[in-house]
Formats: sequence, structure tokens, C-alpha cells
Amino acid sequence: MQVSSLNEVKIYSLSAGRSLPEWLSDRKKRALQKKDVDIRRRIELIQDFEMPTVSTKIKVSRDGQYIMAVGTYKPRIRCFDTYQLSQKFERCLDSEVVTFEILSDDYSKIVFLQCGRFVEFHSQHGHYYKTRIPKFGRDFSYHYPSCDLYFVGASSEVYRLNLEQGRFLNSLQTDAAESNACDINPVHFLFAMGTAEGKVECWDPRTRNRVGLLDCALSSVTADTEIDGLPSVSALKFDGALNMAVGTSTGQVLLYDLRSSNPLIVKDHHYGLPIKSIQFQHQLDLIISADCRIIKMWNKDTGKIFTSMEPEYGINDVCLYPNSGMLMTANEAPKMSIYYIPVLGPAPKWCSFLDNLTEELEENPETTVYDDYKFVTRQDLENLGLAHLIGSSLLRAYMHGFFMDIRLYHKAKMMANPFAYEEYRREKIRQKIEETRAQRVQLKKLPKVNKELALKLIEEEGEEQQVTRKRKQKNLPSLLKDDRFKVMFENPDFQVDEQSEEFRLLNPLVSKISEKRKRKLKLLEELETQEQEEEEEPEGKASDAESSESSDDEKGWVEEVRKQRKLLRQEEKVKRQERFKEDQQTSLKPQFFEIKEGEEFRSFKDSAKKQKLMKKTLGDRLKLEEKLGTLNVCDTTVGSKQATFKLKK
Repeated sequence: MQVSSLNEVKIYSLSAGRSLPEWLSDRKKRALQKKDVDIRRRIELIQDFEMPTVSTKIKVSRDGQYIMAVGTYKPRIRCFDTYQLSQKFERCLDSEVVTFEILSDDYSKIVFLQCGRFVEFHSQHGHYYKTRIPKFGRDFSYHYPSCDLYFVGASSEVYRLNLEQGRFLNSLQTDAAESNACDINPVHFLFAMGTAEGKVECWDPRTRNRVGLLDCALSSVTADTEIDGLPSVSALKFDGALNMAVGTSTGQVLLYDLRSSNPLIVKDHHYGLPIKSIQFQHQLDLIISADCRIIKMWNKDTGKIFTSMEPEYGINDVCLYPNSGMLMTANEAPKMSIYYIPVLGPAPKWCSFLDNLTEELEENPETTVYDDYKFVTRQDLENLGLAHLIGSSLLRAYMHGFFMDIRLYHKAKMMANPFAYEEYRREKIRQKIEETRAQRVQLKKLPKVNKELALKLIEEEGEEQQVTRKRKQKNLPSLLKDDRFKVMFENPDFQVDEQSEEFRLLNPLVSKISEKRKRKLKLLEELETQEQEEEEEPEGKASDAESSESSDDEKGWVEEVRKQRKLLRQEEKVKRQERFKEDQQTSLKPQFFEIKEGEEFRSFKDSAKKQKLMKKTLGDRLKLEEKLGTLNVCDTTVGSKQATFKLKK
């Protein structure tokens, strides 16, 4: 059982067992099952709760006893009995199922809308009847008072099939070119259909007239949303008598009150993917909307996110088990997922043991099997002296590194650095001492690195605080307290080099200001040595000098730059003279070169020519030999080439 948490909402994945690495062999998995109690007691809530390849739709019967799912390949329906926690039956179909509906309280009456325009009826014993509709269907709804099936699809008409009379009735003529989704209100039986143009048409089945029209495409586009084309309606769901949720093909969910043409809330999934399913959770007033990538639960009054789930595989359908916290999904994978969220409600009666299990898991947090393995890179192996194990059974290649047994890693680390524990222990003791020191009354201590820069920042922070107090503004965060710049005052590599040419030319007045700061630094060091409880800042001449220095004009700045340039030239001249003296003192010794056997030394120029010649291509070398006369290339009668050459002496 895998546990995830978002916004402090625990989500238990019941279909996935404890996380096992894919590269483990079956023998090792069996060994882990013998050793580890948690792996041996993995929860398989419903036996064989899966499809051969992909599951497309999943629904629960009204009595809650049967879970039905359709999928491929081959096209089939599987019915699972929750009282037996196993599969009840499986039936194969002639073509893939677009959607299906359970008409009875149990599995005795089912209607399937299939890809080839077929509508197939199943009874308790199996296949009962099959008919076709004129155009390809995409969705249908059942009107209980009149026993009518309303089919929408690739047509402007809504086809009506009466199950009591066993014949098609007059179609509803709409203004839409195509329709994608439909639903019937469970209270007053208003029929609503979502069109490809992004509109929702509402019809009264009693009078067969259109009573309302909503432009969802226009309402879904807000200032924050970015869309590529015209949004079409991809999902539709009624909640009670007055509320209706509409999902668009661009990833927005709109919540409407039927008395208004403007949406109450527009929720964007921010993935730009069509909304596949919309469910209502009445206990917490939540809307559960899903696209193929994420399931989001959000408050229908405020739109605030409650929690969300991102399964490993693409989502095709979502089903909420009635009056419980159980959620089931049909995925782009053989295994159908089951999630249990205790916050949404209790576990169903047929798996009430889940409540006790989740309480125990909260008391004892779970660890993964990856704790027995250590991920190391090639550089880590070289540092440990284990590079020769690459390719052996002790290392398992994975991504940019390897998995190795954690015990082997600890042994190798102890051998490579036997004093690592002592260093770790010293570091921990030092950290504990620093923690206790932090509780004492502290002086204003400066960091070891970049002390002058830190003092400058402290002074600027004090000035800013005075300004913000006068203007009643919020204080900005200090650079010294910011974790992003912490290394700049700890690592000596970030020490500012004040003697460098760039620093001296860009900061010509730093020398004067730094003298004042050096005085302050000396005073602070004296105060630290005396361990005084309060720190007094030097005032008087220093502050007057600061005000006078800050009021220097541009002329003084230019003079300072000139002085710095003169100093830099003088320093460069002294360095040149020192280098010249060193060159005079050094005595050059002759170098000897050894010639290979079988070669004759002529001059250094010949060796340079040889190196240049070797770098050239074969074609260039042949052309050069032809010019010198040592090579002659000519065509023969057959079509091949003949080359004659002279050997060098």
C-alpha cells in the first residue's frame, strides 16, 4: 500500500503494493516476501482487478455490490462482486465500448454504446439484443420516467430509443453540428447536451422543446487562461436540481446555477487537456474533476484545492464509490487503480477493515525497499575504489549511475575513509555546541568571510529600517539572513579581493570608507574579547566623516581614479623588473632529442613538414606527390586506376 499526502490529506493507493524495484529478479522478490512482512501482506482488495491491456470506463451498480469495467483488447466487460472480492463474470464484445449505463440496481440490465454505431443490450444471462443508430454516438443518457435512451454524437440530431415500445421516436433537432456529452437531471429530468461549439443546450423531455442555451466557450476564457482553439464541451454532470458542472476540451471546469447564464466558478486544470470526468462529493461540498493526467478535488463554493492525485498512467474514467472515501480509476494500463481517502468518508461495508489498517499505518510510517540499496554515480565508485565492479552482478545500472547493496557501500566507505565517523562525530558535537551558544545573549558577530561586506550590509539595513519606520513601510528581508547567499559569508572562495585591478578601478572611494569600517571591525573584535553583553557603536567623528565623505563631488572621484591608475602602473612596472631579474638569473640548458630507429635526421624543418603532411587527407597527399613527380596516376582501359611511384632513398 502506497501512501501520499497533499495539503495534509492522506491518499492510500490500494492497487499498488509496496514499492519494489523493477530490475529485481523473481527469486529476490520471493526472498523479500519471506523476509519482509509488509510485502507478504500486500493488499489485493479485489482479486484480478484489471484488464488485458487498457480499461476505458468503470461504474458501480446502484446497490453497491457490483463494479463493472470495460476495456480492451479484445473488447470486453468484467463484473466484480464486492461481497466475494473477486470477478463475477466476463463477457467479450464485438467492438470497443464508447460508454455504458447500468439500468437496473444490479448487473441484470446493461446498455453499451459501441464504436460501430451499435447499441447492445445485456440481461442477466448475457447478450439480449443489438441495434444501430444512424450516426456514430459519443454519449447517451437514460430518461427513467419515459424509458427513453437519448443518444448524442456526430450529428445535429439527438436520437431517442424507447425501451418500452422497442422503437425509435422522433429525434430532437438541435443547432449544433456535433455533440460530445449529455446528462439528465435526477430531480426534474431536464436533458442537457454539450456541443462541439462549446455550448450547452437544455431540453424539456415532456414538450421536446429547447428551454435554455449556455455559451460555455465564451465563459471559460478568462484573463488568466491561454487557449489554442475554440473550447468544446467534453464532460457534463448535474448536481441536485439547480447545479451543473461543465468540462471543456481545453481543461476548464465551469460550475453553473441553472438560473444564471454566468458561471459561479471557473476552475482551470492548467494542463490544456480535455476534462474526462466530473463527480460531486456532497459530504465536504467537493467537485472531483479529472483529465488524462491529474485528478483534482476542489471546493465548489470557493474553488480552493482540497487535494490532487497524479497517477503513473493516463486516466480514462473516474468513479467515486457512493457514501465512502473510495475512488476507482480506469487507466491506460492493465491494472485499474483503487484509492482510499479517509477524509472523504469511511470505507465501504465490504472492506471495512481498511479503517483499522489506515490507523495502524499512521502510527507506523512505512519505508520502501529502496532503503536496502544505495544509488551511486561512476564518480562515487571511483572515489570508493569500486570502479572494477562495473558490469558485475553487484552493481545494477540505472539511469546515470548504479544501484548497489547498502551493506557493501558502508564497508567500502569505511575502508576508503576509516576516520569518517570521527569527523562526523566532531561535526555533530560542534553543531550541538553552536546550538547551545545561540541560546545565550549574543553580540553582533560578523562572519569569518567578507567581514567588511557584512558590516556594510548591516549599516545599510539600519539606515533602511529608520526610513521604513518613518514611512511606515514593510521591512525587506536581510541579505545576511537569506539562505541563498549564506555561502558567500562562509566559503573562503567567495572572499572579495580588494587588491585586484577591477575592484580598485570600479570602487575608487572604497579605500576611504574601508578605513572607517576597519576601525569599527577593531572595536567589534575588542568587544568580543571582553565578552560584553551590550555593543556600543562608535559615534562622533566617524559619523561626521561619513557624512562629509558621502558629500564628495565628482572631481574628487576622478582624482581618486587617476591615483589608482598611477599606483597600478607602478606596481606593474615593479613586477616587470622582478620578472626581468629572474630571467637573467635562470640559465638555459640544452635539450636532447632521440631519433627513432631506421630514420635519418636532416633538419627540424623536415619533421615539421612531416607532421603537416600527416594531418592532410589522402587525396591532398596524392596531389602533392604528383606535383613532385614521385607519383603518377592514370586510368586504364577497364575503368580502374593505375598508380606508379618511386621509393625514397
